[in-house]
Amino acid sequence: MLRLTVGDSAPVRILAVGAHPDDIEIGCAGTLLRLAREGRIAAATWVVLSGSGLRRAEAEAGARAILAGIPKVEIRLEECRDGFFPAFYEPIKEKIEALVPARPDLVLVPRRDDAHQDHRLVGELAWTVFRDHLILEYEIPKYDGDLVTPNLYVDLPAWAAERKIDLLLETFASQRDRSWFSADTFRGLLRLRGIEARASSGYAEGFVCRKVVL
Repeated sequence: MLRLTVGDSAPVRILAVGAHPDDIEIGCAGTLLRLAREGRIAAATWVVLSGSGLRRAEAEAGARAILAGIPKVEIRLEECRDGFFPAFYEPIKEKIEALVPARPDLVLVPRRDDAHQDHRLVGELAWTVFRDHLILEYEIPKYDGDLVTPNLYVDLPAWAAERKIDLLLETFASQRDRSWFSADTFRGLLRLRGIEARASSGYAEGFVCRKVVL
């Protein structure tokens, strides 16, 4: 299996975008935790496009927990209407276009064929705005059963996998009554991706990478 590394020559600038609070944490918290601990992130821009009240507070707490120790951090918490993103295409695209000055080396967004309309639009818009960037599309388990086989994996140390799970359960109290929002769900998916990737720890996060230049 061919293995690539990120940030060997210099730490990278990362842009992580989620439609909702907890999207980024569910999709790629382990990857971000690993890169941060290894000193591979020079700057991070973290954007959550919806959420208010408790959800907004949860979004900020999750971001700060993951981004702690990164030299340069920007957190943007927007208040687009949850569940109605396609109806507000223009203002949401403008918000994503406003992120171009961050000059990210790596963009993390939901899959552009995700079954949830909000996730899907964010994934689609990333490709219209960041045309010369490395974009990795993260996955979010849900009732729709829309998971696909990833084509890129990040091998996670056991500590990163456990920290991701703990952070999700501790931070997002508003989601604990959802039957799928559980340690079993998150650990199960990490373990499955770890098997597929032959991860050294047994855990991995999976992404869809549609275009990469070596």
